[in-house]
Amino acid sequence: MFQDFYTQRGEYVVISAEQASRFAKGVAGDYNPIHNPDARRFCVPGDLLFALVLAKFGLSRQMDFRFTNMVGADTPLKFSGLENGAIHVCDEHGKCYLQVTRDGETTQDSAAVEAFARCYVAFSGKNFPHYLKPLMEQHGVMFNPKRPLVIYDSMGFSLERLDGFSPGLTLYQSSLEVQGKRADALLEFSIDSAGEPVGVGSKKLVVSGLCDYDTDEMAAIVEEFYRLKAAYEKA
Repeated sequence: MFQDFYTQRGEYVVISAEQASRFAKGVAGDYNPIHNPDARRFCVPGDLLFALVLAKFGLSRQMDFRFTNMVGADTPLKFSGLENGAIHVCDEHGKCYLQVTRDGETTQDSAAVEAFARCYVAFSGKNFPHYLKPLMEQHGVMFNPKRPLVIYDSMGFSLERLDGFSPGLTLYQSSLEVQGKRADALLEFSIDSAGEPVGVGSKKLVVSGLCDYDTDEMAAIVEEFYRLKAAYEKA
């Protein structure tokens, strides 16, 4: 599951810039330039770390993910399950990038786990422009168009059941809390299985370097997003 997007080296997982970029575009539909292999501030998508945690440890009914640092290309990562059930993703020097807590029943069924991972990642990859642009426009702010920075802070979900699982995710509420030059975006989603509600979840993003909303600047950024998307799909 997701073996094409990392290399196992002993007890460590190593993700190349090319693997991370391919996951961002091909699985998540995320064309954020920060995931391009040649990006000056390149980072591995948080959604890839999320997917690998599920692939290695299974899907639990309650899970919370907190992203504590950005992962650079080719960083050796150790996915460790702790005695209290928590999961930490740290490098060889002990620096932690992701902390996970979980509770309740867990399934290792590969079909259910992969279906949920892909479903969430496809939802999560729509951060921009689908979810963030309307929020920023509503509040009259936007990220710096020359250095757009949107950081994945955390996400969590609660499921009523795991059996007969065929998941779908739908955004039902979003909000933006502006605090000076930064803002916290909260995306809340419902989870269904074969049309029946089975859970809820939320995702928090931090938008930095805020400036006044500029319609023309935003239009150019959105146009570039769809240009990159079209170029990738044609390749």
